Amino acid sequence: MSQSQWIGKPTPITNTTHTQQPSGMPIHKYRPYDAVDIPDRTWPEQRITKAPRWLSTDLRDGNQALIDPMSPSRKREMFDLLVRMGYKEIEVGFPSSGETDFAFVRSIIEEGAIPDDVTISVLTQAREDLIERTVESIVGAKRATVHLYNATAPTFRRVVFRGSKDDIKQIAVDGTRLVTEYAEKLLGDETVFGYQYSPEIFTDTELDFALEVCEAVCDVWQPGPGREIILNLPATVERSTPSTHADRFEWMSRRLTRREYVCLSVHPHNDRGTAVAAAELAIMAGADRIEGCLFGQGERTGNVDLVTLGMNLFSQGVDPQIDFSQIDEIRRTSEYCNQMEIHPRHPYAGDLVYTAFSGSHQDAIKKGFDAMEADAAAKGPGVTVDDIEWAVPYLPIDPKDVGRSYEAVIRVNSQSGKGGIAYVLKNDHKLDLPRRMQIEFSRTIQAKTDAEGGEVTPGDIWSVFQDEYLPHPDDDGARWGRIQLRSGQTTSDTDGTDTLTVEAVVDGADTVLSGTGNGPISAFIDALNTIGVDARVLDYQEHTMSEGASAQAASYIECAIDGKVLWGIGIDANTTRASLKAVISAVNRAAR
Repeated sequence: MSQSQWIGKPTPITNTTHTQQPSGMPIHKYRPYDAVDIPDRTWPEQRITKAPRWLSTDLRDGNQALIDPMSPSRKREMFDLLVRMGYKEIEVGFPSSGETDFAFVRSIIEEGAIPDDVTISVLTQAREDLIERTVESIVGAKRATVHLYNATAPTFRRVVFRGSKDDIKQIAVDGTRLVTEYAEKLLGDETVFGYQYSPEIFTDTELDFALEVCEAVCDVWQPGPGREIILNLPATVERSTPSTHADRFEWMSRRLTRREYVCLSVHPHNDRGTAVAAAELAIMAGADRIEGCLFGQGERTGNVDLVTLGMNLFSQGVDPQIDFSQIDEIRRTSEYCNQMEIHPRHPYAGDLVYTAFSGSHQDAIKKGFDAMEADAAAKGPGVTVDDIEWAVPYLPIDPKDVGRSYEAVIRVNSQSGKGGIAYVLKNDHKLDLPRRMQIEFSRTIQAKTDAEGGEVTPGDIWSVFQDEYLPHPDDDGARWGRIQLRSGQTTSDTDGTDTLTVEAVVDGADTVLSGTGNGPISAFIDALNTIGVDARVLDYQEHTMSEGASAQAASYIECAIDGKVLWGIGIDANTTRASLKAVISAVNRAAR
């Protein structure tokens, strides 16, 4: 097009119009990260086709980074969760750091909490008194690893330790020798014992020196057939691109002289926001194992996220060998143990990650579900969408595979106005509905407005809410639901098992229900099973509705009842009764 053709038309944008300008930030204070001389690198051609070995360090790296470190009970809950999920290597603490960690390690050994195929790991610095105390902590364990570390980076050698390379290497050598000596002295034949060494700040350590220290450690440990050593190369501070991190791993993996007897372990932190990519590329470059934490908990920006890594494999058709099928339970337990919330946009686990707010996204998702059903039907009788390859726009995995329901995905338009509805209930009635319950109730209000038109007043909203979730005081059960709560009593055994006895009206008849579980709600679910109610709790939240001795509590419970996901609410001065009422609310709604 000639310039004359643009007369009277908008001037086209050129690439010089938006030239970036200097920021004025003090870039002179920082230097670029050194590249690795490895022109024949092979990792870019590799693919991850099987799960690596995993180690969870939630109870060590994760715990030390908490504002409020875990209590013994929270530690135990986290440990039990990791075992249920399938982790076979779990770093359980820093027992020489204090009595709390030492006592926890002893408790899981003495109480038989560690399955025979799970190896616990304990961390120590390279001091003799700390090493002795560390080995003492694992006496009687079936499978245990001592993890010794010392910093090897130039800045630490110069500023922290003020020692030469030989001095730093000797610390690692002496520490390894002491671990061996105390293991032989204190541990019996019942313990399968392993050793792990980390040249801390590997990302800033000269590669040839990191290799020299690792080889010196191996000279002491003498890895060979049936005698593995774990060499963990931590990105204690993430300092470079994931590609450079992979180069460093391939360089080390090629040069370790006893490589077949070395488990090469990657331990990324997330200072640059690329820990997941760094871990994946390190596996492609030869690493055998990944250390990290659930949801990326850890110092500063966190350790690498084991949930995202595992689910990334799952989304590519690779079995992570870790069970993420109940991701909301995993998230809730992690939030309880760490006392920190998971972001609603967190990959795979956040509340919003399977929800589309855009109308065009919602339309594409709905059409994707329809196409999946049509494709399954075309393949023949009995074929379901679970039997064919997943292909729905905007959803990399089937939310159902991680225990999520479809409602928040395929009913996106029903969210319109939920914020105003939630405000009325909170402002006028002190009810702070969980977000997914807001979505559920907004659909009820939407149905009302679609049928009747016009404005829905705050009084209308409250009336509909009561009719949907709360029994009328004079209701005899015929109108609102099949179960009415009369009274309940809970007793707890020394092993933590609760027994619940409930007097209720079921289908018009006075009935006594009994059940057991690890809490009143669990026991009530067990009791409901005796009358043919198949219920499973998916989420539970509660709050007080006012201050003072006479304050009432509101409990919200999301339940799967005979496969149908519904919320229930209970309001009572007693929090246990409120939670039982919430379960009944959901059960009654399912039966209406």
